[in-house]
Amino acid sequence: MSSDREAIKADFLARAGLGGAARRSLAGDASTRRYERLTTPDGRSLIFMDQPPAVESAPCPPDATPEERRKAGYNASARLAAGRIEAFIAAADYLRARGLSAPQIIAADPGQGLAVLEDLGDDLYARLIEAGSADAPLYAAAVDALLALHAAPPPEVLAGGGADWPLLAYDDLALKTGSDLFLEWWPKVSGQAPFAEEAKAEWEALWAPVRARGDAGAKGPGGVFAHRDYHAENLIWLPGRSGVARVGMLDFQDALKAHPAWDLLSLLQDARRDVPPELEAAMLDRYLAARPELDRASFLADYRALAALNAARILFIFARQVAGFQRPRYTAFMPRTWRHLERNLDAPGLEGLRAWFDRQVPREQRA
Repeated sequence: MSSDREAIKADFLARAGLGGAARRSLAGDASTRRYERLTTPDGRSLIFMDQPPAVESAPCPPDATPEERRKAGYNASARLAAGRIEAFIAAADYLRARGLSAPQIIAADPGQGLAVLEDLGDDLYARLIEAGSADAPLYAAAVDALLALHAAPPPEVLAGGGADWPLLAYDDLALKTGSDLFLEWWPKVSGQAPFAEEAKAEWEALWAPVRARGDAGAKGPGGVFAHRDYHAENLIWLPGRSGVARVGMLDFQDALKAHPAWDLLSLLQDARRDVPPELEAAMLDRYLAARPELDRASFLADYRALAALNAARILFIFARQVAGFQRPRYTAFMPRTWRHLERNLDAPGLEGLRAWFDRQVPREQRA
């Protein structure tokens, strides 16, 4: 960290009345954000978020055309928030207004990419389950939180704390951007030859109908607020609260309007931990039982198709972490993601995609 950045952070904390707080770095993730835990002289614990605004390409302007988004870069094409603090603040305020648990914002300077947040604690779902907690009650609460979130139509703009942020759709280009990068990055991590142009053309033809389902689900009347990274590493158990507020949420700054299956598939086909198939089925039943207006067969078909596309997107992300950023630990998550992909491709209507992978990616690379 540069001394200039450290000086900016120290000044922000002083202005927030937290200059005397002890600071301890926390483990990071695959993003450009950094976190610290602050302990104030009176013993209060807070979280300090540091997201330098200049290290990411620009987010997507609401009125940008697809071509303008491509020219602007990956974040605009994929409709990622580029780590902007104002996106986090606006989404957090919206979630809390819906009775859900997102961190309170204690202090913020969006221009500098800094914020101090309520500390929701360390009881991540993933850690609790590793320590022996039963997974079914935790997942049931997480599904119920999604049901509460999906009960109201999502707004066009997330307004809160003077940090309004547009809630854009997880549209065809955003879906395409994430999945297509598999074609670029998988050969780099696997060592196989780059995919031929014919294979790329077939890939596009096969995925286009899947993306159309996601696009329609996001833009139509059934579109919902999607956390977009809803899984056991981003959920915190808060047993002292009641109802859906027991599910603490993190890392929702990339929220979009999306197909209602999106956060479910992130939760139930977790790239970092195994979710038993019977638990996945039970949680899908729980969600659908609470929403009888949805056509079960159509929803589950969309769920499998979009989960397959998401698996391809995640494989690109892990491949880039390994081959692009020299973070070999992400290799450990790839076999599970391949298993998700292959299981989803068993669904009716996805036979062409299964055949593509069988021809183009040697099976020994998927283990």
